[in-house]
Amino acid sequence: MKNVTHSFVFLAHWPSAGSFGLNTDILATNLINLTVVVGVLIFFGKGVYNLLSLKDLLDNRKQRILSTIRNSEELRRGTIEQLEKARIRLQKVELEADEYRMNGYSEIEREKANLINATSISLEQLEKS
Repeated sequence: MKNVTHSFVFLAHWPSAGSFGLNTDILATNLINLTVVVGVLIFFGKGVYNLLSLKDLLDNRKQRILSTIRNSEELRRGTIEQLEKARIRLQKVELEADEYRMNGYSEIEREKANLINATSISLEQLEKS
């Protein structure tokens, strides 16, 4: 700890090399100040430009996301319409299948009755002969 304290005391008593001090030449001082100010403005101006560019990028991204959402909604609506049409068609096909099934059962019953009648007629003819 003592060494650290001595080093600060040493720095405090360090003689000035002439590089630091007041510059009384007003033209040189203004030129230095102007250079520093222009440098700072350019440095932070790039930051502002980058922020504007970032804002444009974010706005473009937002527009792309919104257009993607709109397209998705349109596709969703179209898909729902197709689904409804498919459901209606399925109901029609189910009704037709029920009709064919009922017609098939009734035709089977008719054929069964015709076969029984034909068999009984044949059996009666055989009994007569």
